[in-house]
Amino acid sequence: MAKESMKARQRKREHAVKTYADKRAALKEAGDYEGLQKLPRNASPTRLRNRCSATGRPRGYMRDFGISRNVFREMASKGLIPGITKASW
Repeated sequence: MAKESMKARQRKREHAVKTYADKRAALKEAGDYEGLQKLPRNASPTRLRNRCSATGRPRGYMRDFGISRNVFREMASKGLIPGITKASW
């Protein structure tokens, strides 16, 4: 599980990206790169990292479900994810 500080930092970045999204789009459309540089660094969407919503794990992230592979496996085994069954042949 990720440290709480890492999860908090991610949430802070997500909030900054949402806050400055409209302003960022307007500056980009106008071609005002000086104005873009004056925005906070964390307002850039490229600074976001895909993290598991349950544990905060940054690796093995599954976009379709928003969780890491480990949590996905546990939830699928318990039958908590609709439509997912363990393969057997």
